[in-house]
Amino acid sequence: MAKHSESPKKEKAETELNEKVLYINRCAKVVKGGRKFSFSALILVGDGKGRVGYGFAKANELTDAIRKGGEAARKNMVNCPVEGTTIPHEVIVHWDGATILLKPAPAGTGVIAGSKVRAVLELAGIRDVMAKNLGSSNPINQVKATFQAIEKLSTREEIKQRRGL
Repeated sequence: MAKHSESPKKEKAETELNEKVLYINRCAKVVKGGRKFSFSALILVGDGKGRVGYGFAKANELTDAIRKGGEAARKNMVNCPVEGTTIPHEVIVHWDGATILLKPAPAGTGVIAGSKVRAVLELAGIRDVMAKNLGSSNPINQVKATFQAIEKLSTREEIKQRRGL
């Protein structure tokens, strides 16, 4: 009976986090008996209130890769500074071959972005933003560049504090 009382608490904590499978890759290794398949999964987790994380995991079974990726995403969550419904300022980030441009947008604009960048921004809870992916079409590099852009963002208060105003 003790287990039943603990499980609703655990479920309640996880329901506020939305998990999204962003990309799945099947890899084949040719062995003596034929082909052996393994899977890699890129998973996003976000609460829609400024916290978002990603996880990349590999396993021989697809469900294991997704589970491991979800656990990694929960460990690697970052806070995204939000100003109203948009981001505080424009930012450009280069990561590997990917270059991501994020620009604040007026209320009512919506999320204007490509599929991978859009998923990250929506799970972070950003409603109005304009984003452009310049360069790479590799989903992992796009997500890493987007996270680096989110980490570069800072609020007006943080900037004033740094400048000593």
